[in-house]
Amino acid sequence: MDLLYRKFRKLKEILRTYETIAIAYSGGVDSTFLLKTAADVLGERVLAVTASAPFVPDRELKETKRFCEENQIRQIVITSDVLDSDTFRKNPPNRCYYCKRDLFGKMLAEAEKNGIRYIAEGSNMDDTGDYRPGMQAIRELGVKSPLQEAELYKSEIRVLSKELGLPTWDKQSFACLATRFVYGEAITAEKLAMVDRAEQLLLDLEFRQFRVRLHGKLARIEVLPEEIERLAAPGIREGLYAGMKAIGFDYITLDLGGYRTGSMNETLGPLR
Repeated sequence: MDLLYRKFRKLKEILRTYETIAIAYSGGVDSTFLLKTAADVLGERVLAVTASAPFVPDRELKETKRFCEENQIRQIVITSDVLDSDTFRKNPPNRCYYCKRDLFGKMLAEAEKNGIRYIAEGSNMDDTGDYRPGMQAIRELGVKSPLQEAELYKSEIRVLSKELGLPTWDKQSFACLATRFVYGEAITAEKLAMVDRAEQLLLDLEFRQFRVRLHGKLARIEVLPEEIERLAAPGIREGLYAGMKAIGFDYITLDLGGYRTGSMNETLGPLR
């Protein structure tokens, strides 16, 4: 635990050097912890910048607004028109690079309007091991990643979040809904809405961690290995099947490998 608290102190020292900072705030475990810590260190010199976009579930946006109001943190919501981009819609393997360039570019512009020089995002040490083209855009734009600078891992962030009394300490890990699409499949507002509604079904059934991956009109459901049996249980299975058929999926499948981050990257080979 001594190492954990040293990392926490280091994070505070890093944030203190910025004097003013805008935090890219999604409402997830990492960005909530980063925002709250920055607000504790810098007070009113912190600005939360949140994206409103088709790939962000409405429930997540509402949670960010509620958290900022409850903690008296100033928030700006920017609108992303990323679906106007041919590159994004075509969904190449480096789609995230173009999306992050656009999104963080707008966030930097908002920060500058408010007299803030730096913007920070919530990537942690667990985010260094997978294929993440968006990190290239973050580096190119000079966006700060203080959780990585402090060498904090997700499990450590959850421990510290619990000690801070943050409601997100045990929240599921979510990612942009565009990550649910097999590369090369066109991303549309309709398909994003289908994924969002499908994952809401799993939320309502109180599954702990999951993804609904989209392959055309086929849904590939990932849940934690220990929850596979419950999903396949009589009553749960039939209800979920009916709900997802009503959303518009032709086929609904269960991935026997279980939930894992970045499963769409498993076919990329040398690109990773």
